[in-house]
Amino acid sequence: MIVCLVGPTGVGKTKLSIMLAKKYNGIIINADACQIYKELNIGTAKVKEEEKEGIEHFLFDIKSPEEDYSVADYQMDLRSLLEEYKDRNIILVGGTGLYITAGLYDYCFSSIKKEDYSKYSNEDLYEMCKKIDRNLKIDHNNRRRLENYLNRENKNIKTPRLLYDNTYFIGLTTNRDVLYERINNRVEEMVNNGLVEEVKTLFEKYGNVRILGSAIGYKEIIKYFKNDTTLEEAIEEIKKNSRHYAKRQYTWFNNKMNVNWFDTDFVDFNKTYNKVVDYLEISK
Repeated sequence: MIVCLVGPTGVGKTKLSIMLAKKYNGIIINADACQIYKELNIGTAKVKEEEKEGIEHFLFDIKSPEEDYSVADYQMDLRSLLEEYKDRNIILVGGTGLYITAGLYDYCFSSIKKEDYSKYSNEDLYEMCKKIDRNLKIDHNNRRRLENYLNRENKNIKTPRLLYDNTYFIGLTTNRDVLYERINNRVEEMVNNGLVEEVKTLFEKYGNVRILGSAIGYKEIIKYFKNDTTLEEAIEEIKKNSRHYAKRQYTWFNNKMNVNWFDTDFVDFNKTYNKVVDYLEISK
């Protein structure tokens, strides 16, 4: 059995993954793009050693921040683990939808043929895209995405086929106000726990490498170190970017996967756990 546990930050995915792995004698595999990297701990809310409770964890801390790691790399590594541990129950946990889709589905990396669309307006490009997919969900002002869409081959391929039987998609969620409050509080907690110091150490050691320049919680603090913003503004930017990322996560999971959503009970988390277990027991 593969349990794919998804959802935005701060809803209890790590806690539930441990509980499920203990119940089903399973292993846990990371599906968060930033937790792949060593030393990015506080800003990624990476599971601590004392939280693992002896459960085997994989694809955490496998790359140095100065190393590149692609979606194709993740696809290969995940599928290798799924084959190696095919006789075990597996908890795949994280919020990077593209990683999960690439790993679990018949996902091919289409080639890109570049064409010159400079003579077309944004509206022209949008209409061209709509002729391919009338349900297109790209902002008509986002020229880069429109051009990329038109350049991408195999545009009419539908959602890739799920490759693994007995895979269950579990999503943890909560209402928007609660989620945003938890995200804001989590950022404050990260700062209190030493986020600024962590980013400073990494920036001094590795410079503005790709992962530090792109990961939420790191790129904003680096702007502060470059005197492009104040610390207070950087922290507010982390909160805003985290909230926006949560919205994009929901969009991906709802459009790409058949997720069974469960509201997190933050007062009595066992209630959430029991509902998930009941669902799995019925579905198996």
